[in-house]
Amino acid sequence: MRPHEFAKEIGVSVETLRRWDRTGKLKAKRTPSNHRYYTEEDLAQAKGLKPISKERLIKVYCRVSSAQQKVELANQKTAMEQFCLARGYAVDEWIEEIGGGLNFKRKKFICLIEDAISGKIETIVIAHKDRLCRFAFDLIEQLLTKRGCQIVVANTESLSPQAELLEDLMAVVHCFSCRLYGARSYRKEKEKAIKEILNIPHETLLKFQNKLQC
Repeated sequence: MRPHEFAKEIGVSVETLRRWDRTGKLKAKRTPSNHRYYTEEDLAQAKGLKPISKERLIKVYCRVSSAQQKVELANQKTAMEQFCLARGYAVDEWIEEIGGGLNFKRKKFICLIEDAISGKIETIVIAHKDRLCRFAFDLIEQLLTKRGCQIVVANTESLSPQAELLEDLMAVVHCFSCRLYGARSYRKEKEKAIKEILNIPHETLLKFQNKLQC
């Protein structure tokens, strides 16, 4: 909750919340851009209720493909702050990573998935599906759901920068080009071997066949 919403909920002024925050009576949570917000746990504390136990984590994952997109990464993070604040998410960790959406060896991505599979994460928040991965999102979501981890997508549309999308498409083309080149090389080698066999004199083939029969 935003400070004014929280103040109204517990019947005090925003200035009182500021004073409590300064004295340590009720410390506000802070977004990465240093905006104050309050959670359900804070509400329970302010009302003198039993604190809500929280064992599993909420993490926000932000990603861009290259270092040249740092501005986009900052904008993405700001958008996620506003989204989480509006939803009332008490974020435990903000993760920022630079790496292609087709790369499943991203270190922070792997750690995030491993923690989710091990049951440490309750919610993963992302701006768009392709921020987590370009392909196989539905598969990852299904696997994590079975482990009790939900993926919250702020916007279901894919809004990748054009340069990043082009970079990923080029990576796909390169991957399939390598496979196609490998297939062609194999076919050429096979055709060459067949031609060499066909050029062997008939008498030599008969002798080889007789040896096999023996």
